[in-house]
Amino acid sequence: MTTTTLSGTFSGTLTGLDPDELAETRAVNARTERLLDRRTPLHVQDDAPAAREERRSGGGGFPPVTLLPEARWRTVTTPAGHRIPLRVLLPEEGQPDGVYLHYHGGGGVIGSADGQDLRLRDLANAANVAVLSVAYRLAPEHPYPAGTEDAAQAALWLVENAAAEFGTDRLVMGGESAGARLTVTTLLRLRDRHGLPPAEAFRAAQLSFGTYDLALGTPSARGAGERNRLINTPILAWFKEQTLPGRSAEERLDPDISPLHADLRGLPPARFVVGTEDPVLDDTLFMAARWWAAGNKAELVVAAEGWHGFTLFPTALARRELAAQQEFVRAAVRADGGV
Repeated sequence: MTTTTLSGTFSGTLTGLDPDELAETRAVNARTERLLDRRTPLHVQDDAPAAREERRSGGGGFPPVTLLPEARWRTVTTPAGHRIPLRVLLPEEGQPDGVYLHYHGGGGVIGSADGQDLRLRDLANAANVAVLSVAYRLAPEHPYPAGTEDAAQAALWLVENAAAEFGTDRLVMGGESAGARLTVTTLLRLRDRHGLPPAEAFRAAQLSFGTYDLALGTPSARGAGERNRLINTPILAWFKEQTLPGRSAEERLDPDISPLHADLRGLPPARFVVGTEDPVLDDTLFMAARWWAAGNKAELVVAAEGWHGFTLFPTALARRELAAQQEFVRAAVRADGGV
């Protein structure tokens, strides 16, 4: 592993693999690609409810969703009367040091708040945090801005109620893919629509392989083609059409939709991670650079051979990255003033 510090507030790491890890990662990638090639792609299937059920039952090369009995649901109600379910996992021992607000991935179309109980349980215990995963509304039944609004309202509720509900106001947020995008749009909404300095409300953000430009303007997203590495260019376009029906290319550049184009000043420290084989590699590279250029702390980790969603795979690369995320969250909630 080599680390190069580019400035006082930006560090970049390229995680290399030893020969055994490289062979393992390539074998898992190849096996997953063969499984995906035997299934009807999302954009051809064009059936969001069926795609959600397939994912929950173990389709697409991943194991079925495991629901943990210790997880519970907590529903919050917005000022407009909308109810948002939160999946809650508490650390096994003692008072939590902080709270991690999580947004799941899935292009705003698939995925679920209870789809990663095992990983979020491990995070809760390793970082000693309460974990809340937001069951935001999904497209096409609920196109933009429904999911974005739910994400922001959940964060506002947490800021106001964390101390009373969990005994701590030390908050971190984060997510994967579309969930990483919702993390950023939520921080921007706190600042721009609610007058709440996001870096004071949330101590850090963990942003994993985010999709930050729904106009598909980054070179890697445009040029990924039809090769299915969990996502590809047609699948990204399908997600976009489900969440943003009838929106023009210019409208999709709205920072509330594509936060890569936002004013990013005043945001908390962020840890960005993406794989070299991810079709949205450039979304993360560009966002991390802009985050830092706006005066925020940014850590960028680029994982050799990593696909989109590589932390879901049973590999040493995934285990190492998940451990690093746990340590990042742990440090953020324990350090005075955040990371």
